[in-house]
Amino acid sequence: MISNQVLQNTLEGLKEISRTEFCIIDIDGKMLASTFNDFAFQQSDIQAFAESQADSQLVKGYQYFKVCDDYQLEYVLVVHGEDEDAYMVGKLAAFQLQSLIVAYKERFDKDSFIKNLLLDNLLLVDIYNRAKKLHIEADVRRVVMILELAQEREHSSIESIKSLFGGKSKDFITAVDEKSIIIVKELAEEEGYEVMEALAQTVLDALGMNRESGVHVAYGTIVNELKEVSRSYKEARMALDVGKIFFAEKDAIAYSSLGIGRLIYQLPIPLCKMFIKEIFSGKSPDDFDEETLTTIDKFFENSLNVSETSRQLYIHRNTLVYRLDKLQKSTGLDLRIFEDAITFKIALMVVRYMKYMETLEY
Repeated sequence: MISNQVLQNTLEGLKEISRTEFCIIDIDGKMLASTFNDFAFQQSDIQAFAESQADSQLVKGYQYFKVCDDYQLEYVLVVHGEDEDAYMVGKLAAFQLQSLIVAYKERFDKDSFIKNLLLDNLLLVDIYNRAKKLHIEADVRRVVMILELAQEREHSSIESIKSLFGGKSKDFITAVDEKSIIIVKELAEEEGYEVMEALAQTVLDALGMNRESGVHVAYGTIVNELKEVSRSYKEARMALDVGKIFFAEKDAIAYSSLGIGRLIYQLPIPLCKMFIKEIFSGKSPDDFDEETLTTIDKFFENSLNVSETSRQLYIHRNTLVYRLDKLQKSTGLDLRIFEDAITFKIALMVVRYMKYMETLEY
């Protein structure tokens, strides 16, 4: 459970404080970490001590101590020296290792619980029973944020995020795949989506990321109960995809801001094709020239205002009217009429959605 490097660092820290040599051996007789330069132990001595009833023992000038996990022998700690000082240092070191086991066990138990909670792998009764055992509050406000990286994440990415949160035990940072980092954030009563937006930017800044680096951040809605965390996670997942399709210019996207894009994302592709065929009579917006597409985007951007659109395009008002008339003839939709404009806007979004789904097939 605990890596050999962590054990080695712990022993070196203990040695620096006590000026005593230490060694940790597992139940199979394998040396895991040591500060000795030339310590050689007898396998038979370790085996005999492990099978004995004693918690500690003096063997050939070395103090042996058992380190257990729920009364199950995990390690044998060997301390150089046979006086009372060596015994006291050994007991303290064994206690430190015991605490380390408990801390790591709780950490990984919590991590496993959060992963299963996110993936909806737990029964309702299990959620509350396990949360109580792990000292995780059930009725607090939480929201799930997903940081999706352009390539497989490195260990340092998760560690950077954890350091950003200052090791707060009430927030959980985990992962369920190779490219994402998931943050389950606890919020105070007065904290809302503006806090999450600021946090998303802070996370991106901390990693030195932006949209050019292919990193996306999304978060779901704020939930009030532990059982609803999986819903916030699913919403964040949807926000990631919808954000890539319709809000590519944004570094971070909230599920609550997806608007009509959220509805379009859930449409079946055959229905989308039928809709586009009816609107464009078998044509595609890709058939429009760059000038027409720019005019359409700017017209929508300016809320169908002819004067403001022509000013921003640096063209005469009559020129814009001519382009809109030409578009009306080819599509049957007059963008100056609100209902036609809505239909056209939705159609463009549907086409964008269909293109995105096509890329996922390859």
